[in-house]
Amino acid sequence: MIRIYDTLSSSLKELKTIEKNHVKIYVCGPTVYNIIHVGNARPMIVFDSFRRFLEFSGYKVTMVQNFTDIDDKIINKSNEENTPFKEIPERFINEYWKDSNLLNIRPANFHPKTTDYVDEIIIFIEDLIKKGYAYKSENNDVYFDVRKLEDYGKLSHRNPDDMRSGSRIEISENKRDPLDFTLWKASKENEPSWSSPWGDGRPGWHIECSVMSTQILGKTFDIHAGGNDLIFPHHENERAQSVARHGCEFANYWMHNGMLKLSGSKMSKSTGNIWLVRDIVKQYGADTLKIFMLSKHYRSPLDFSEEGLISQKKSVDRLNETLKKTEDLFENDIPYLAYTDYMKEKINIFKEYLSDDFNTTKAIALIFDISKELNKSLEQKNKKNILENYHLLKNIFGPIFGIFEDNYIEKQNMSSDEVINLLIDIRNKMRNQKNYEMSDYIRDKLNEIGIEIKDNIEGTTYKIK
Repeated sequence: MIRIYDTLSSSLKELKTIEKNHVKIYVCGPTVYNIIHVGNARPMIVFDSFRRFLEFSGYKVTMVQNFTDIDDKIINKSNEENTPFKEIPERFINEYWKDSNLLNIRPANFHPKTTDYVDEIIIFIEDLIKKGYAYKSENNDVYFDVRKLEDYGKLSHRNPDDMRSGSRIEISENKRDPLDFTLWKASKENEPSWSSPWGDGRPGWHIECSVMSTQILGKTFDIHAGGNDLIFPHHENERAQSVARHGCEFANYWMHNGMLKLSGSKMSKSTGNIWLVRDIVKQYGADTLKIFMLSKHYRSPLDFSEEGLISQKKSVDRLNETLKKTEDLFENDIPYLAYTDYMKEKINIFKEYLSDDFNTTKAIALIFDISKELNKSLEQKNKKNILENYHLLKNIFGPIFGIFEDNYIEKQNMSSDEVINLLIDIRNKMRNQKNYEMSDYIRDKLNEIGIEIKDNIEGTTYKIK
C-alpha cells in the first residue's frame, strides 16, 4: 500500500487510482523566460523519482508537465531584449532540456505549451461564463467570481473573508470582489494577443493548467503536484475553475514539495540569490545534487548551502568509487544475479520507506548503508555479497532516483563534440596503422547514427546529417 500526504485533506491517504494500476499526474512546469535555478530543480527531481518509484511498484504512469510560454515575465524579457516574443520561450525551453538532461530527468509523457491551447482555453472560459462563474469587466478582462464557489479556499485552508485584505491579492476596480482572478487579459500595446469573444487578449496564468491537465488527463485525474509556493493562489484557483466547470473534483491528491532556502530566504530569480542547475552539476555532479535533495523529505523546506554540497559530494564520490572497484574487479563484466533472500529483504525495506509518503530520507540512508556493506564485501572478497550489494545499488535502487548511471562520467565531463572527436582520433590512428577494417567500421557506425565523416588535405571533419 502506497500512502501520500494530500494537501487538500491535510492527511496521509492510501493511493487509490481512478483506473486500475494507472496513475495520472500533472506537474506544474516552469515559466520559460530564464535558465532554471536549483530551486526549480527540486520538483523536477522529486516527482521524476516518485514517478520512477510508481513504475517500479507496478503502475503505469502518465505524466504531464507544462511549459508556460505566455506570461508577463516573458513579455518583459522580450521587450528588454527587443526580441520577438516567440523567441524567448523557444530559447529557454531548449535550455530547460539541456539542464533536464544533465540531471537525468526523464521527460514527461506530455509537455504541452500554453500557446498551443488558446482555443481550448477560450472554450473553457465561455463555459464558465454560461454557468455563471465568470464575468466580463468593463475593460474586457474576464474574471472568475469566487463568491459563486462555496468551497473556495478549501485547498489552501484559508477563509475567503480573511483573504480579502491579503497582500497577494490583485486589487482592481474592474473586479466584483478582490479575490476574483483573471481568466482572460485584455490586449495591451506591444503584447502578443489572440482574438476571443471578449476582444483581443491572452490567457490568465491559472486557466492554462486547468485546461491542459483536463484536456490530456480527463476532468478528474489522480495527482496534481508542484511546489508548495503554488498552493495559493495558483493551485487554489486551478481547482476552483475546474470544479466550477466540470462539477466534479479536479485532482484526487495534491502533492507539494517544500521550498529551497538560502540563508533563510526562498531562492528566486527576482532576489538574485540563485544557483543555476548547470553550474552546480558542472562543479559537483548530478548525483550529488539529486542525493542532496532526496536526503531531505520532499515536503520539508531544504536549506541549500555550498558546505552541504561539498559534504554530499565527498559521500557520493566514495560511493561511486566503491561501485567502480566492483566493476574493475569483474573487468566491467558484472555477472547476473537472481534476487537472493538478502536482496528481497532490502528491496522490501526500500519499498516500505518510499510507500510511506515517499520517504526518500530513509531510502537514501539505506543506500549508503548498503554501500558500506559493499565495501566490507570487497575487503572480505565475498563474491556473492559483492554482487548482491552492487546490484541493489546500481540496478535496482539507483534507477529509481536516476543516479549511478553508466554514462555518469561522460555526462559530467564530456560533451558530444569531444566524444565524436575522440572517435575520429582513434579512427585516424587505425588508418595510420593500416587497420582499414577498423577505421572503416568506425566511419560506418558514425554514419549510421547521422554523423558523416569527411577526409581532406587539412584533416578529418564531420557534420551531423
